[in-house]
Amino acid sequence: MDKTEILWTPVGTTLPSLGSRSLTDVSDGDTPNVRMPIRMLSIDTPEVTARSENGATNVDNQFKELAVWIRAGQAPVMDAFKEYILPKLENVEAGTLQYSQGKEASAYYKSIIERRLTKPNGTKRKLFLRSPEQPFDNYGRLLAYVAPSYSKSERATMTRRERATFNFDMIESGWAAPFILFPSIPGELDLPLFIQAASEAKLQRRGQYQNSLSMPGYEYRMCEKLYDITKKLVNGDSLPYSKRLAWRTRYCADMRNRELYGPEYYMNIPECYRLWIWPNDIQNAIAMLNLIPINES
Repeated sequence: MDKTEILWTPVGTTLPSLGSRSLTDVSDGDTPNVRMPIRMLSIDTPEVTARSENGATNVDNQFKELAVWIRAGQAPVMDAFKEYILPKLENVEAGTLQYSQGKEASAYYKSIIERRLTKPNGTKRKLFLRSPEQPFDNYGRLLAYVAPSYSKSERATMTRRERATFNFDMIESGWAAPFILFPSIPGELDLPLFIQAASEAKLQRRGQYQNSLSMPGYEYRMCEKLYDITKKLVNGDSLPYSKRLAWRTRYCADMRNRELYGPEYYMNIPECYRLWIWPNDIQNAIAMLNLIPINES
């Protein structure tokens, strides 16, 4: 598709350094248009960071090695997480599976964008973006819900599903796992639709759920970090407690009953009901959502 140029001026936010971002044009003396990446909120697709089939095979071998270390008690994991993650490391080529699913997710996203941004007369729609109060992540990406831009008259004739975001499309297809992060939670009318779509995608084995041992993107990244940390420990490196556990950082709350679990117990919550919370936000989340910490011991 053609380049999409986006201009925004978030109040109180410092725009990240242009770096490798493209300055596409200057429409007048005080309006530069820039091209930069968007991180779509509340979803997580499989990773393609292995970059090639050979790279994915290398991850396969690393994760098999990680499984050996976990079974030998050399990895800094709790027993509950050990029992949960081992089948996903031992019984499938996890790197290859993640890489192939990531490419399929990308292809699906490109196809849905092409279809939904094309008007009946063949011209292209603009994008509609909705960003949270803190619009950028730590990588300088704009955080947003992304949808085709429809006119007021068009919206008046459309259902909420017909004008849904691309974020929702990816969840419905099964090529993205739900990844709702506090406080960027979908609105009260959108959240039930989001949860239902995520639940049905998994139940009907769409997209990445065709394989029951698939890892959500966030789980795959956790295992990559766990491998690097465990390798250092196996090689005799001395790591402080905080570094040993740096592979898992987010807390997880159950949206059904407000129960709050520690970082290694998220699997106790069905995937579609997981609300992720960064440590820096945990006190605010407990107070605002009246969460109930669970003793996992």
